[in-house]
Amino acid sequence: MSVYVLALATSLARSGLDCEVYTRASSAGLPPVHVVEPGLRVHHIEAGPPGPLERAALADRSVVEDFSRGVLERIGLAGSIPDVLYANYWLSGTVGRRIKEELGIGLLTTFHTLARVKGEDVPGRAIEEATIVDCSDLIVVPTLTEGAELSRLYGADAARVRVVAPGVDHAFFSPGDRRQARRAAGLDNGRPLVLFAGRLQPLKGPHLAIEALRLLAAGDRLPRSPMGVAEAPSGADGGVGAEASASCTAVPCDLAVIGGPSGAGGADYVKGMRILAAELERTGGGRVHFIPPVAHELLSTYYRAADVCVVPSRSESFGLVALEAAACGTPVVATDVGGLSEIVDGGSTGLLVGDGAAGDEGRFVESLAEALSAVIDDGELASRMGAAAAWKARRYTWRSAAAKLGALAAEVASEGAGSVDETLATAGACRACGR
Repeated sequence: MSVYVLALATSLARSGLDCEVYTRASSAGLPPVHVVEPGLRVHHIEAGPPGPLERAALADRSVVEDFSRGVLERIGLAGSIPDVLYANYWLSGTVGRRIKEELGIGLLTTFHTLARVKGEDVPGRAIEEATIVDCSDLIVVPTLTEGAELSRLYGADAARVRVVAPGVDHAFFSPGDRRQARRAAGLDNGRPLVLFAGRLQPLKGPHLAIEALRLLAAGDRLPRSPMGVAEAPSGADGGVGAEASASCTAVPCDLAVIGGPSGAGGADYVKGMRILAAELERTGGGRVHFIPPVAHELLSTYYRAADVCVVPSRSESFGLVALEAAACGTPVVATDVGGLSEIVDGGSTGLLVGDGAAGDEGRFVESLAEALSAVIDDGELASRMGAAAAWKARRYTWRSAAAKLGALAAEVASEGAGSVDETLATAGACRACGR
């Protein structure tokens, strides 16, 4: 989401629109305002206790109120109000609708994730999201899939849902030499390389990638793991049955996992992943390289180094990792959910695996291993997929995304915006929901 906001705001500024980004000050001593480049300024707003906060703490009423008040005060200091608000994520949507009601200006909202899709992680979040849906003049979604989910799960008016696909910075993310990239990344050990990049949490499924590598190395099904994948030893009659066993060629692979723990149980989750990784290496199945988060532009080296990028998420609003990997000419094996279903053309730019969240996770791991095996074992297929993926990714640019968002902003911009005092005196009910 941070990549999305920065890239889109930068592109909007370069198109001639002034962008003021308001974010919570996550540490003490930050300047109140940081000029990123002409037309783009980031405002650090003090809200709640100093320092980073978990998402549940960020949703605390006092933090939200502090942030809302801080943004309004900063707008007041500027002496004029924005033409339109653009909220990213449900917490920003909560603040956005309050400012909209206070100042009487238009509101665009992008949720990025939805509680009724991923599973509600903060009490009351889904109800608040429904309120934001009602109060937003337009809801901006990255894919048609999310637009349909908003209509089905939140009753969103389809006429107020607009698709703006994110982009990719092709100056950084483009095809390159794999061997050179592996040497640069320190991953040149001769074994096939699978890449996972993202937050280390169950929703993203990095442990499933490790399980899939165990199957790849063994060539058949393995017993239950510490992470809870269903038990069905090779040739056994129990579990899902021997007839459902994965038919993978036995080949040890390495897995590069780029990212850090996320959420309250993130640290324990990563410990479990390291147990899986140690067992994989002990049995000669390959090695898992745990790599801390890297600067965004440096991810391109890892994308180019990989034979295949795996995205085993249970839920994915868009899937920027899949798009960036594709732009680097790397085939993608991903779960057939959300935006991944639109980014990855199954059989052409990569392979899609049925969603394992609603069924047997063991079956999902088998399918994941089979898909990875298909790409890794067939160099000609992988080459064709990589070329097709890079070609398709060319259509996604931040410049195009900014142009579409700018047009939507103009559509809902308040007319005759003047001083803050004038607006406060004439502000009426929310134009979207009537409140």
